[in-house]
Amino acid sequence: MSTPAFELIILENGDIGLQRAGVDETLVQVKFSPKVKEYLGDQQVEIAKEMIDSGIQAVIDCEQATGMAPERQPGE
Repeated sequence: MSTPAFELIILENGDIGLQRAGVDETLVQVKFSPKVKEYLGDQQVEIAKEMIDSGIQAVIDCEQATGMAPERQPGE
């Protein structure tokens, strides 16, 4: 079974989203306040990527700790 490819996108409202490549459905959305956007400057996409990566790793760690992976639908 292959691992689906994911991509970061910048949404119309300026938030940063995660979606499966080729699928127009946002799975996770990161929203920074205007003050934080100003502080982060050009680094906001990289910071959002790190936040999402950490969340994905936490899910993987939980799956490994319980020995259970979620059931996957065909095509996932």
